[in-house]
Amino acid sequence: MRNSSDYDAIIVGAGPTGLAAALAVAQSDLRVALIAAPHNPAAAGADTRTAALFKNSLTLLSNIGAWTACEPASAPLNAIRLIDDTGALLRAPEVVFQASEIGHDLFGYNVPQQALVAALRQAAAEFGHGLTVIASAGAQDIAVDADRASLTLAEGQTLTTQLIIGADGRRSICRHAAGIATASHTYNQAALACTFKHTVPHHGISTEFHRRAGPMTTVPMPGRASSLIWVEHPDVAHRLASISAADFLHTLEDNLQGLLGKLSDLGPRVVFPLSMMSSESMGRNRIALVGEAAHVAPPIGAQGLNLSFRDIATLADILHTAKLEKQDLGSDDLLRRYDNARHGDVNSRARAVDLLNYSLTSQLIPVQLLRGAGVHALKALSPLRRRIMAAGLAPAGDPPPLMREADTRDATFASRRTTL
Repeated sequence: MRNSSDYDAIIVGAGPTGLAAALAVAQSDLRVALIAAPHNPAAAGADTRTAALFKNSLTLLSNIGAWTACEPASAPLNAIRLIDDTGALLRAPEVVFQASEIGHDLFGYNVPQQALVAALRQAAAEFGHGLTVIASAGAQDIAVDADRASLTLAEGQTLTTQLIIGADGRRSICRHAAGIATASHTYNQAALACTFKHTVPHHGISTEFHRRAGPMTTVPMPGRASSLIWVEHPDVAHRLASISAADFLHTLEDNLQGLLGKLSDLGPRVVFPLSMMSSESMGRNRIALVGEAAHVAPPIGAQGLNLSFRDIATLADILHTAKLEKQDLGSDDLLRRYDNARHGDVNSRARAVDLLNYSLTSQLIPVQLLRGAGVHALKALSPLRRRIMAAGLAPAGDPPPLMREADTRDATFASRRTTL
């Protein structure tokens, strides 16, 4: 008989990535523990960040029982508009990407972080006996041997498992315990994030101003409200965060060129540095990494949480197959399969985000001309535009089962059961 502290998988970290990972892995009737800091309602209420989630990510949330609760607080993304505000020699035309061009009714939804976490916490609380949420100040020590991994909590309790899933962010203790090295780069840029209201409707269009300091993006929220990610030189970003709300709104109105009319009801402004980090492997030594424990990218192109959710759906699918085949869930072979499945997508999107950022900030005239010509091509060539849109939403090929509609997902799982 197995010890009550023995689990098939333990997830460390209870942000959106950790919560979603716990729910996704528990779908396969695995015994899962989620290590979570005690809930702090005051801190959760102060979080005004949002995430633009594409359709596959929304399907994942639906399949793990969280989308219905956070949909009312979210806003649909019908189109994406690019506006050249770089002052380059070759000014690129305004381009609008319509979801309908690739056969979608919308690209996704802009989801408030607070509503997302609340919905995921509710789904975890209601899941049942297969998922145990353990409140803890954190993991203090991780040890791995040939057969099991053990995790000691700050409170002294030791848990054992076949697999630890690190969803504990860019300073991941799990990544350190696995002995996985990283490569990182810090940009001379910072992003200012906030929310605001406006008098002109956004019509479900996310607008990205391409500026010499970096992109400035407005993303729809319910009603006449939007969230903002404004990339600037760090000194400028911190100055913008410190000026009065009235002065900030006036400055933002000027930079938006009247796009959203008069602005009001400014939310808290948060500034964070831009950086890039990639791990040499997505898993090793009975530890799999998801989200920012494995990769960090600047908030450009809405890749961050969508990438993390693809990590989760892929890992959950591999673990589902391993359970059916009665395999060791923390084996080297399983972790290699996970790494092979995810590294290409993660690395290609990191390169794309880095290249776009470089094309905006570069002072080299040939680079500016190439960027302008590229946007002209996107405007003129609809097949190229459709291809770029499809690639931006997800990698080529079938998505993992948890990112498919329920009937397709269930048929996939059923076919596996009959062939094993």
